[in-house]
Amino acid sequence: MRRTALLVGTVSALALGLLAQPVTAPRAEAAPTTFAHPGVTVSRAQLDFARGKVDAGAQPWKSAFDQLLASKYADLNRTPKPRAVVECGSYSNPNYGCTDEREDAIAAYTDALAWYLTRDDRYAKKAIQLMDAWSAVIQDHTNSNAPLQTGWAGSTWPRAAEIIKYTYTGGWANSGRFATMLRTVYLPEVINGSNSNGNWELSMMEAAVGISVFLEDKASYDKAMATFRTRTAAYVYLASDGDLPKTVPSQNLTTRDKIVAYWQGQSTFVTGLTQETCRDFTHTGYGISAISHIAETSRIQGQDLYGTDVGERLRQALGFQAKYELGTAVPSWLCGGSLNLGLGPVTEVGYNALHNRLGIAMTNTQTLTQRNRPAGSNNLFVAWETLTHGDNPA
Repeated sequence: MRRTALLVGTVSALALGLLAQPVTAPRAEAAPTTFAHPGVTVSRAQLDFARGKVDAGAQPWKSAFDQLLASKYADLNRTPKPRAVVECGSYSNPNYGCTDEREDAIAAYTDALAWYLTRDDRYAKKAIQLMDAWSAVIQDHTNSNAPLQTGWAGSTWPRAAEIIKYTYTGGWANSGRFATMLRTVYLPEVINGSNSNGNWELSMMEAAVGISVFLEDKASYDKAMATFRTRTAAYVYLASDGDLPKTVPSQNLTTRDKIVAYWQGQSTFVTGLTQETCRDFTHTGYGISAISHIAETSRIQGQDLYGTDVGERLRQALGFQAKYELGTAVPSWLCGGSLNLGLGPVTEVGYNALHNRLGIAMTNTQTLTQRNRPAGSNNLFVAWETLTHGDNPA
């Protein structure tokens, strides 16, 4: 990667007072007086819309549901593989329970969706079996990737739990134990954030927000949302930010050189660029996805962030990355003229909110979204979003 020093530019910027100032956290969007359930990423109204479309055999929802049912995650013979301690090193090396935990969480969510859309209680019971297996055993996450692992699994568990607790009439005897697991094992690992690459903290805040909804914990919700607002502003650049991107105060990115290094050596900043664009699009996709998930949860809970800078940053990030994912030639000033593509199945939620609900033209994002339908799972924390959010007006 290019890592341009630009000493002269730094001196000039210092002289002119143009260096980016740490972003002051916007007013935290307050937790709702009463939490809406199910209310993590997907609402009851959205589930009802999807169910109606699937029952009618309408596309793309029918093919998206068929994809879900055919996946390994919907297997009613799945055996959960809980561990007391999940140990995840960098890039999941070592991988002691990391894949098992993430995929059991996705399976629980998959089964919860299958339950809601079919009313076949075998799926609800399977989701409960998976959640109960883990809540009976897990105590900790360790090694260098523990915060990210906790964020990924902790983003998915509450989605499953919300649907089962609030829509399944067959009962869930151990829901209290599951809540205790989220409060004692997951929330402490994610709530204080991370100074690593931005996708870490965004995923961790997604987990913290979702867990807070399930626990109806207003204090944690507000804390996570405030951290999210600050990190989103520091993750996606807008020209209105000034000459340099905004920063997170605790990271002490106090010079242009430090900021450029943190932005993977990129020294030219344009609207829609993310802090990880020049790393690769896959990690950028993780960040974009978490932004969209938190914005969607916030909307369900009564505070619509899509009309704030969060929505604008999400729109611009989607459009910028989609353009190159679709094959636009990479200019020499961008990441040294070379990009590592592979955004992943992460565009449906933001595209639906911004284009379909707010009526904003998003040509590149629309093309990419429709090309990738039905969007499946990234096997980490994203799953079945054509089914749950594709052209969903609810």
